[in-house]
Amino acid sequence: MEHQQNTDFLDIEKITRLIRGKVLEMAHKADVAHLASALSCVDILAVLYWKILNIDTKNPKDPDRDRFILSKGHAAMALYATLAYKGFFPEEMLETFGKDGTYFAEHPDPGIKGVETTTGSLGHGFPVGIGMALAGRIQGKYYRVYVLMSDGECNEGSVWEAAMFAPAHKLENVAAIIDFNKWQATGRSTEILALEPLASKWASFGWSTYEVDGHNLKKLFEVLNNIPDGSGKPVAIIAHTVKGKGVSFMEDDNNWHYKVPNKDELNKAKKELGLQ
Repeated sequence: MEHQQNTDFLDIEKITRLIRGKVLEMAHKADVAHLASALSCVDILAVLYWKILNIDTKNPKDPDRDRFILSKGHAAMALYATLAYKGFFPEEMLETFGKDGTYFAEHPDPGIKGVETTTGSLGHGFPVGIGMALAGRIQGKYYRVYVLMSDGECNEGSVWEAAMFAPAHKLENVAAIIDFNKWQATGRSTEILALEPLASKWASFGWSTYEVDGHNLKKLFEVLNNIPDGSGKPVAIIAHTVKGKGVSFMEDDNNWHYKVPNKDELNKAKKELGLQ
């Protein structure tokens, strides 16, 4: 399977700018929301797909592949752009995003090459990932399962049921990554529910827990590549991110949870990213 761990981090940084630019274009053309939520997780996706995951774009159903699940399915634009640039399908296919009859809907569809499962109803993708890890053990396979969740998703009870199950069964090949951008649709995450101390919560559920700058490519690589980490526990990674990352006038502005850029805003954002 493909391994690209020799890819330079400067190359990864260029890839993140391309992905962000494509996400902006997709949101603008399709008039689709959740732009800022997609931008916050781009660096995590780029490190996973170009430095971590054992995958084969020509054989995406290889039974020995690593699994990635975007449990925060509303950030599908970022996943689609990542898969396109990785080579799962031609970039031109993204032109159908948000149009009638397309597989490229606002939430991931397993009809798309490289997408493991449908997600979007928060709290569902994570338990599916835990099930995949358990299935791998039963089958004697040692692939890793990475699940990316939003901080708001940690409001869901199903997340904590799965969080209890994984350590009980010592599923050390699982990594739960929390895109902790500090916002939900209607306000600050910690104001809606008592989310903090988030790392301590995961640790108390029996997870080996790490905190990392979710936009530092090298730090992300160090923690994401350390799965399993030798503790015998599943791993929870609290990735501190910025909603709308990469575009100055969108960063940490929750209006961009639903707002879509007009042509001028699109051009301004792409210029900031060095794409114009």
